[in-house]
Amino acid sequence: MSQTLDGVGAHQLSDDDVQAIDRLRDAYDQLRNELGRVIVGQQDVIERLAICLFARGHALLMGVPGLAKTLLVSKLAETLSLKFSRIQFTPDLMPMDITGTDILQDGGGRREFEFVHGPIFANIVLADEINRAPPKTQSALLEAMQEYRVTAVGKPFQLDPPFLVLATQNPVEQEGTYPLPEAQLDRFMFLIEIDYPSEAEEIEIARSTTGDSLPDLSHVLHAEDILAHQHLVRRVPAPDHIYTFAAKLVRMTRPTDPSAPEWLKPLVAWGAGPRAVQNLILGGRARAALLGSYMVRQEDLEEVALPVLTHRLITTFAAQAEGIDAKQIVRRLLEEMKEEA
Repeated sequence: MSQTLDGVGAHQLSDDDVQAIDRLRDAYDQLRNELGRVIVGQQDVIERLAICLFARGHALLMGVPGLAKTLLVSKLAETLSLKFSRIQFTPDLMPMDITGTDILQDGGGRREFEFVHGPIFANIVLADEINRAPPKTQSALLEAMQEYRVTAVGKPFQLDPPFLVLATQNPVEQEGTYPLPEAQLDRFMFLIEIDYPSEAEEIEIARSTTGDSLPDLSHVLHAEDILAHQHLVRRVPAPDHIYTFAAKLVRMTRPTDPSAPEWLKPLVAWGAGPRAVQNLILGGRARAALLGSYMVRQEDLEEVALPVLTHRLITTFAAQAEGIDAKQIVRRLLEEMKEEA
């Protein structure tokens, strides 16, 4: 059952790819069920983390302390049989604390330097409170995110795929922090905001976490499966109108672009760059595949638009004074594009 697209110019999905998408959808269902044994609610967050993993993107998790961010990420790594490490960012954290360093070892009567790998050498790295460390240390992590390698003691070291960085930021305490510059924020595919649970979920959390120890989760996928699915995601066909929709939406966020609506110009100082268009398409492809669809639909892009664009818009003082944030601006743009369609 290979699929063709009329007048789209997209490549065909082979029969093998169609079956592979079915397998990915089943694995994703299994993954959600396993995580549901430990994590109460947070289905949107789990979907967005899975999209980032299979689209080979990194995510910035934003939420107040106590919303199980660390537990969620460590359990995700457990279900995927991946090596997990957590780095607590602090003002005195040095780049070598992340990358590793040479240590003088005594061996067989000879003393020589041996490289000891830092916590960045894992498949899923949780960078806790990334904005607490100085820029020099943040940049060591960002090199790894961009290049899939690190430079330590003057030598490059490759990181084993799959490699996913999930950084957390606490939106409340801003004293003694080093906010990520816009160019570094752009390296994150998604900004995933984690909200408080509902009352029913909060009661369920209290029930499940105040009893005996948490259950061990089954391994749903292994590293080689994840790499195969990452390649598969990039083969999911996207019709021409999907590319047009992504480019139009991103261009409308730029106050200097002719397509930007008049109401946006006083609210946005700086819009999203070309990387946002790439991430919309990749996010749409990954979401389509995870839900078992053989082609990207506009609703896939609409679902990933908020996490892709929110952290890429810089609002003006006028917007902040009126209490208008980037999320509201992106929502309004999406509404206007839907009305036009």
